[in-house]
Amino acid sequence: MAEPIEVTESNWDDMVINSDIPVMVDFWADWCGPCKQIAPAVHELALEYDGKLSVGKLDVDSSPNIAMKYGVRSIPALIFFKNGEAVHTIVGARPKGALKKEIDGILAD
Repeated sequence: MAEPIEVTESNWDDMVINSDIPVMVDFWADWCGPCKQIAPAVHELALEYDGKLSVGKLDVDSSPNIAMKYGVRSIPALIFFKNGEAVHTIVGARPKGALKKEIDGILAD
């Protein structure tokens, strides 16, 4: 599952909460310029961390309840989950190298 997966309110528990490996969820929207800016990096990270990190994309316009539950007020927001718990959040666009550093730190914990 190297491609980022589309996460919705209907598959949230299966894809994120019950995942056997850490999950990075990209909270985004179609109208968000910075979201489109980081999309290629998110896609590449999904390929690079295949098997170690699951990468999901959640459209805040079609799944607003999850965005609200996790306090997402600005996008893009990347929230990392381990064992069903949100453990780290990055708000705003970041270069791929900065994201890799964050991911490596989370995977090392």
